[in-house]
Amino acid sequence: MRFLPYLPAVLTLAALLTACGGGNSQNGTGADADISPTTSSAPVFHSLERSPAVDTPPDVPSPGLGAHGPSATTGSAPELRTHGWYRNAPQPVPNPSPATVTITIDPGTTRPISPYIYGMNFATMTQDAAQGLTFSRAGGNRFTAYNWENNASNAGADWLYQNDSMFGNLNAPPANWVKNYIASERAAGMASLITFPMQGLVAADNDGPTCVMNGSSCASPPPDQPDMSRFKTVIPKKSTQTAAPFTVTPSTTDDYVYTDEFAWALDQHFSGQGIFSAAPTGKPVFASLDNEPEAWAATHREIQGPIGATSDQYIAKTIALAQALKTQFPNMTVFGPAHYGFQGMYDWGGESGFGATADGNNWFVDKYITQVRAASESFGRPLVDVYDFHWYPEAQDGLGNRLTSLNDANLTDAQVQAIVQNPRSLWDPTYIEDSWISLWMVGHWDNNKGGQQPGPIKMLTRMQQKIAAANPGMKIAITEYSTGGGGQIAGTVAQADNLGIFGAQGVFAASLWQTSPTLKYISGGFRAFRAFDGQGSNFGDISVAASSSDTSKVAAYASLDSLRPGRVVVVAINRSTTDQTVAISGLALTGTAHVYRITAASAAAQSTVAPTAVGKQGVSGSSMTLRLPAMSVTTVDVY
Repeated sequence: MRFLPYLPAVLTLAALLTACGGGNSQNGTGADADISPTTSSAPVFHSLERSPAVDTPPDVPSPGLGAHGPSATTGSAPELRTHGWYRNAPQPVPNPSPATVTITIDPGTTRPISPYIYGMNFATMTQDAAQGLTFSRAGGNRFTAYNWENNASNAGADWLYQNDSMFGNLNAPPANWVKNYIASERAAGMASLITFPMQGLVAADNDGPTCVMNGSSCASPPPDQPDMSRFKTVIPKKSTQTAAPFTVTPSTTDDYVYTDEFAWALDQHFSGQGIFSAAPTGKPVFASLDNEPEAWAATHREIQGPIGATSDQYIAKTIALAQALKTQFPNMTVFGPAHYGFQGMYDWGGESGFGATADGNNWFVDKYITQVRAASESFGRPLVDVYDFHWYPEAQDGLGNRLTSLNDANLTDAQVQAIVQNPRSLWDPTYIEDSWISLWMVGHWDNNKGGQQPGPIKMLTRMQQKIAAANPGMKIAITEYSTGGGGQIAGTVAQADNLGIFGAQGVFAASLWQTSPTLKYISGGFRAFRAFDGQGSNFGDISVAASSSDTSKVAAYASLDSLRPGRVVVVAINRSTTDQTVAISGLALTGTAHVYRITAASAAAQSTVAPTAVGKQGVSGSSMTLRLPAMSVTTVDVY
């Protein structure tokens, strides 16, 4: 693979880590046979600020960060700095470069990191998926018209609006595909999210294309009602239609399909494991209330027609199905609405009458969480536990190309930066992307500047504020997302930033949707957090707040490990096109720092993009300094 034009010419810089705080042994790492201890009798000093008591003699170069060592001239592999010396270095190294970016960690501000943010859609079925995933979603357009009784589903606008056997033959056991899916994901150590149809009609057969209302169709003129010979009616709660008990072998010759019976049948299949309970045996199974409902008129015109469900109709469907499911399984975790994108949250995809404003008033989100809370209070328990939306950036590269389409190996500098900066739209009030959302939906008119001015999206921040005000306790999930960059290091950098943001911002669950031909680079972003050493070591489960002096260049995410007191894991991301010297301070560090890194060069040489161990260093104190190569992700594990 060709190197990108914005990469620095020298990619063999030492993996430099200098411990700060002044408590380390002058013998360096000691136990590391690959790194020679320092042999100089000069004082070894590690603080970013000189201490009068132990200042380095003027005739001895400071053991700080050198820009280049023997590896830069000999072409050897990157090496770890041990107290300011390179292994086999014949002479002292220069004074450290001053920090270009500072990261301040606040140990007083922590929050749990949900175990379910490291997810993908159809995880075990996805080629190039990362190891150590924790969450898998079975979702997408097909599930809107999925008939669990006979395994038929409809492809919708994705393919000819056809009923088919994508999820199994008609003579297979009911819900056979879903049962197997849950079993495989649980066996792989992942929680599952299953989509329950809610639009109102599901496939009755697997006989191919269906008539489409008021569009291209198999009839002339097009029908204005769905062809009910091809579909069956969905009933959320079986007891409202019949007194017959639940069964794992429902009739496939009647006109109805019961959703609460679907959930019950799944629970029966995993009998005794409490898959929908608060304390399951093994990994939990969550429930999603359909998929991208504000887009049904586009994705499933064969059953919805050209006029979408109104927000009132949709909320009524939500309450009815959630009540049916929670009656059977009171502790089931329910996700909704699974929006297709920003405008669904803003005004239900353009529904008139909302009066949504750029400053956040009168959004669909406000209506939904307020009415769901009222229904929940009447019902006696939360009906929707997790507010779920999909996030495919509308941002462009300045040339009219949407970021999610930029998956080639060779991209311009501007395209790369648009990709790696974009995760900031989830939270950063100082970041403004190039999109119609930033300009027209959250922007404002400025008379002094003579026109419409864009504003920051900060989607997660807005959602958190709305939920805190109207429905405290509701969680947030992003169950489809993609940032682009799948063909090169930009995808690794952006994905690592996404995962760091999810943990730092308290997201409950997240699952990537593959939009690029390969996940090679994007999976590398997962591996910076999961099994980064190739031996199962993971980012911690407690987030510690970390702020950057220049987020446009460097982001850092810090964590603690609830099972190993004193362990600290930091992921530092350099999204700039130049090396950065980063001073990190604020959190007590004791032990040995093990450093792993992904760069453009290391990734290009790998068939599976994963962090490479670049060395280790004894640390003590509350600060350290890292040299981060351009466009890189570095994981530091201190224990």
